[in-house]
Amino acid sequence: MKVFIGQGYYDLATPHFATEYMITHMNIDPELRSNLTMASYPTGHIFNLDIDSLTQHKKDVAGFMKAAVE
Repeated sequence: MKVFIGQGYYDLATPHFATEYMITHMNIDPELRSNLTMASYPTGHIFNLDIDSLTQHKKDVAGFMKAAVE
C-alpha cells in the first residue's frame, strides 16, 4: 500500500510536527517506509484555499498517483 500525507505547516487541527513524529516513530519495516510520501504546504488546515498551495498539491498528488501505478 502507498500512502500520501499532505499537511499545512500552520495546521492547528492536525499539527505538522505531530504527523512527522508519528510517521517517524511507527514500527514500519525500513523497506516499506518508501511507500509513505509526505508533502507540506505553507498554509493551515485547509491548504487548498491558498491557490499556490492548491496548485502544488495537485501536482504532488498527480505525481504520487503516477508513481504508485508504475
